[in-house]
Amino acid sequence: MEQKEWLDQVIEETLEPDLPICDPHHHLWDYPESRYLLDDLLEDINSGHNVVSTVFMECGAMYRAGGPEAFKPIGETEFVNGVAAMSASGLYGETRACASIVGFADLSLGSAVGDVLDAHMDASGRFRGIRHATGWDASEDVRNSHTSPTEKLLGDKTFREGFSELGKRNLTFDAWLYHSQIDELTALAREFSEQPIVFDHFGGPLGIGPYQGKRDEIFSSWKEAVTELGRCENVVAKLGGLVMPINGFGFHKAAKPASSEALESTTRDYYFHMIEAFGADRCMFESNFPVDKASCSYNVLWNSFKRLAAGFSPQEKSDLFHDTAARIYSVSAVSYTHLTLPTNREV
Repeated sequence: MEQKEWLDQVIEETLEPDLPICDPHHHLWDYPESRYLLDDLLEDINSGHNVVSTVFMECGAMYRAGGPEAFKPIGETEFVNGVAAMSASGLYGETRACASIVGFADLSLGSAVGDVLDAHMDASGRFRGIRHATGWDASEDVRNSHTSPTEKLLGDKTFREGFSELGKRNLTFDAWLYHSQIDELTALAREFSEQPIVFDHFGGPLGIGPYQGKRDEIFSSWKEAVTELGRCENVVAKLGGLVMPINGFGFHKAAKPASSEALESTTRDYYFHMIEAFGADRCMFESNFPVDKASCSYNVLWNSFKRLAAGFSPQEKSDLFHDTAARIYSVSAVSYTHLTLPTNREV
């Protein structure tokens, strides 16, 4: 069964359709086995919710084919900036897709990474920071991050020299790692207490390989680590990316995709603990599409977030769905309307 046919088995009415949303985490790519470009993104974000803007997150797409290895990721920023310009024209709707861009630069280069960061900034005025994924696990059943990190990379001296270049340019750092590494991120956040850090995907609580069947044990240790990280006021948290196959919930294996009620009831304890640890003004819901599309549709996912937030105040909802993301990634509140083109154009 094709993915769209599978997802279409669960269709829901959109909850709170007028609530403004800034989706702070999605990808774009065109690989032989998978394609997700602007038209695919628009099909998802126009499925019912009021998504006014989005933030692109690096994924190794459209790197330059030639030139110095360290500068090849600039191609991704150039590519996404073009997509953002298409969206900003208003011809594709009112949503400002890719209004801010988070790219990749190898912080293991040390201070030399500064030139790469400058090149990203030159490539796009929408460039806001980098993600250097550091997810590492000793088990062969757990795939390490696409950046091929080494163990304990966040504590490496040269990596930290590169990390210090971000603050000189007022750039953010997105952290993607696994639950056993959260303490390493806390140590980094304490040493660089002025550096804005975004904690992605709940810190990747694993549920596969050696972690399968140990959810309660892992949840307990994860809670302690998250509570400690939450004390670092320079860290904000993204709430999403929890229904990937690596999390072990198995939604992607079901005969039908999950409903928003099923997602909410299964994952609520993680969400509520994150909001308790960080506060709503340091949390933001994220789609992590198209990765999380393996488990549910875009409309259903955001419905589950709205179910989770049902008991929160209007200001807390604004923070969770829009304001935190817009603040951290400097996303303008300006929206664009459709352009009306003349019907008799001379070319």
